[in-house]
Amino acid sequence: MDKILLMLQLQAQLNDSTNGEQWVKGITKNSKTINWKRCIYMECAEMIDSFSWKHWKSIDKEADWDNLQIEVVDVWHFMMSLAIENYSANLKGGIEDLAINISNLEAFSKLENKNKLFGYQDDVIIKVESIMRTSLSLQELDLDVFVEDFFTLVTLSGLDLDTLYRLYVGKNILNQFRQDNGYKEGSYIKMWDGVEDNIIMKKIWEENSNIKPEVLYKELTKLYIALNKR
Repeated sequence: MDKILLMLQLQAQLNDSTNGEQWVKGITKNSKTINWKRCIYMECAEMIDSFSWKHWKSIDKEADWDNLQIEVVDVWHFMMSLAIENYSANLKGGIEDLAINISNLEAFSKLENKNKLFGYQDDVIIKVESIMRTSLSLQELDLDVFVEDFFTLVTLSGLDLDTLYRLYVGKNILNQFRQDNGYKEGSYIKMWDGVEDNIIMKKIWEENSNIKPEVLYKELTKLYIALNKR
């Protein structure tokens, strides 16, 4: 439960910093409407493009599992945000209560097992599209089922609780780094020498699995400054 609670706390802090404390009511500090479900299905659409599903081109291209895992983590940001908002709006309790409930889900117990195996491409896409259908549904959200579906996708994507946590913390730091370097204003450079910053962040983690978040931030800063000096 500790990792789930920490991730929920980090996400709440990031949302407070980026959108203001009214985000739990679906509104940013600039009075812009927030739609977490839309964020989820848009990221899911990008996730499907990790595979060569288009029958008219690149039919022999290998699946981009690294990109899939990054997209899964992106969805997790929005899934947690939606869950916190849901608990707040329906007076279900605070972040600690949500963490307890998530840790009691059946699919969560499977995440605690080490996992490096990818699912079959078609099974992954079917699960992604299931999540998309829930995101697009006008029916009342069953949050537990939604999160269970996501955790199944995590497993199919070759991730477990430890790797999800590591990538989430990394992406959380990257998102903060982006905000600090002009992302909202549109001046931030996302492609670093032809490689997306997501992938660079992931490689830094893979090269040093014990790296601290503040050190990761410094490494990103060093690489970004070097890029802009060219």
